[in-house]
Amino acid sequence: MREQVLAWLAENVPPSRVNHILRVEQMASELAVHYEEDVTKAATSGLMHDLAKYFPPQKLLEMARQEGLEVDYVMEAAPHLLHADVSAIVARDTFGVEDEEVLQAIANHTLGRPGMSLLSCIVFLADTLEPGRGDTPELENLRLVSRENIDRAVWKTSDYSLKFLIESYCLIHPRTIATRNWFLQKSKSKPQSVPLSTSVDGNFITPIINATS
Repeated sequence: MREQVLAWLAENVPPSRVNHILRVEQMASELAVHYEEDVTKAATSGLMHDLAKYFPPQKLLEMARQEGLEVDYVMEAAPHLLHADVSAIVARDTFGVEDEEVLQAIANHTLGRPGMSLLSCIVFLADTLEPGRGDTPELENLRLVSRENIDRAVWKTSDYSLKFLIESYCLIHPRTIATRNWFLQKSKSKPQSVPLSTSVDGNFITPIINATS
């Protein structure tokens, strides 16, 4: 199936985005090994997470509505936010993916979701933290945290995204905030696994998830 997906991507996605997808696939696989998650599921989710990234806005809206997905006013104004959900539809209908956990990991990679699975967290983080996103101190710190405490990493990643979106005057989808709050509470409800020697500033934040992930 991987070769089929790569051939499809070559026809539907620019080379720079294919390179990003391959890096997400690789990082998702590495995080899966680290957290003893299913590596095949992580790689498949990473490879297919951006299938619909370059679909026209109207096509995203139409496919979402046909699937019966909720399309709120934020998504109406910014249809690109639907590309994750629609990518899961393409994975199912075009490539025959039936594993619900994989489909959810694809669908959740942009906005996240409160209570999302470990696999979804892995793909959510890999999409933002893959090496091609940059090497700023904030990103390097988040990459470290992603291997120390995944709940904390999802919280911090959401914070970074929110700060970027606010500073860019972008619409913010409520699910991004709900994801941030859920993982903040979960992270603070149990002892943190980040070493005391690690500098983890509460103001660290990640690249644009809602707008470009």
